[in-house]
Amino acid sequence: MSHVLRLGALALLLLAPSLPVLAAGADLGQAAKQATNWHAIIMFVAFVLLTLGITYWASKRTKSASDFYTAGGGISGFQNGLAIAGDFMSAASFLGVTALLYGTGLDGMVYAVGVVVGWPLMLFLIAEPLRNLGKYTFADVVAYRLAKVPVRTYAAFSSLTVVVFYLIAQMVGAGQLIKLLFGMEYLHALFLVGGLMMVYVTFGGMAATTWVQIIKAVLLLAGATFMAGAVLARFGFSPEALFAKAVEVKGSNAIMSPGLLFKDPIDTISLAMALAFGTAGLPHILMRFFTVPDAREARKSVFYATAFIGFFYVLAVVIGIGAIALVATDPAYLADGKALKGGGNMAAIWLAHAVGGNLFLGFISAVAFATILAVVAGLTLAGASAISHDLYANVFARGHAREETELRISRLASLGLGVVAIILGMLFEKQNIAYLAGLTLAIAASANFPLLLLSMLWPGLTSRGAILGGSIGLLSAVVLTVLGPAVWKSVLGYPQPIFPWGNPALFSVVAGFAATWFFSVTDTSERAARERAEFDAQFIRSQTGLGAEGAASH
Repeated sequence: MSHVLRLGALALLLLAPSLPVLAAGADLGQAAKQATNWHAIIMFVAFVLLTLGITYWASKRTKSASDFYTAGGGISGFQNGLAIAGDFMSAASFLGVTALLYGTGLDGMVYAVGVVVGWPLMLFLIAEPLRNLGKYTFADVVAYRLAKVPVRTYAAFSSLTVVVFYLIAQMVGAGQLIKLLFGMEYLHALFLVGGLMMVYVTFGGMAATTWVQIIKAVLLLAGATFMAGAVLARFGFSPEALFAKAVEVKGSNAIMSPGLLFKDPIDTISLAMALAFGTAGLPHILMRFFTVPDAREARKSVFYATAFIGFFYVLAVVIGIGAIALVATDPAYLADGKALKGGGNMAAIWLAHAVGGNLFLGFISAVAFATILAVVAGLTLAGASAISHDLYANVFARGHAREETELRISRLASLGLGVVAIILGMLFEKQNIAYLAGLTLAIAASANFPLLLLSMLWPGLTSRGAILGGSIGLLSAVVLTVLGPAVWKSVLGYPQPIFPWGNPALFSVVAGFAATWFFSVTDTSERAARERAEFDAQFIRSQTGLGAEGAASH
């Protein structure tokens, strides 16, 4: 059976580009089922009832394609910033980053900081031109002056590849997480997450998804702030005293010495590139910039999102180190005197119990589950948009689709993606998901980011360069991951990987940029000449907002 699962994993990895996953989280592994957590279940039911009420309210206002895809462009910069933070801060990220801090100290802090690096790039290079040029999806921007049908087709399949991989990671993580936190069966958790996700997106569209993400972000930030504050209160609000206690528990080499997580410079640089550039290529994050009325609000969105996400990861550092100081020395949370009950990913959960008892443990567990719902809802909406807007409306219907039909296709696509997510979650239950989260960022950084950046800033980009360069970036990210240690050695069981590094972004991103440049500069066709000539008009619109959807940016 294990051989069948291994072959199935490899087949899906190889077929992903033709089948048409953020933050990379730690693998939850085969989680041990815990006792039923009734506090968490009651709080989660309250969250679900609240968000279903919002979905009902949103469904009454979702009449057009614009309402479904972008909430009618009526979300403010502050609201959108909170929603982006809610979309970005996944449960695997929260539990995984705190687990890395608990296990590796200084290297875990480097990872927490690295996750935030991509947001200044979004603020200064992406947000304003993206909002001025696009309408519903990032394919609108890439295909603005290029050949509409082939470029949109590529962009849609690239987006779907990212969405599918991220959905696998989130759904498998959801099932394992719920076993840890709620005592619920894996399969029941998949159906619960998948069913709620389909309800939010199908009936409420972007408006419901946005408010689910906002509520989840507020709850997560509030819970993390209370936890970090309670930890610091134990040490007189002195970070120095907290770190001193952590060093006393684990020793200076285990806390303050580099190299426990980042051992190879090439792997480290590659991971950094995936974190920095992958964020700017995630379709469900990019889609959020079309929900605001103009480019000015798009910039505000990134500013607020960066502030919220940065603050959250500062709290994560305190929580991770606090777990060393307060949990690692308490036998109540240790299975054999050393390892945490339920695995390393339980560091933040047991710390919640240590500082707030059963009630706060239930709250954090419910928030972690709510986090999964917010992320998968955003992913499903992005995937549905790629199918209905990019493929159906602009490829098959050649831009002449009726809005009612496009909206119906969107809802059917949401239902279909929900079913696919549940099935993939079942197939990948016993698989290591760490490589899927990393592969998601690597694909987004290699296949989407070069096209998005070059389409907005480089007049020499042509349709041939965009399609061939993007395809090479996407395929190199997938192939190098399969040949690397995460799949070739850990999943397929071979003694040595063909590609020695776990993170392919350093090579696949360079390959994507280089191939896009090469196939563009060698394109001497008449169409390529027209595409280069149209760049000036596109650049003026991207910088001024003249002619953009909604209000101008200045």
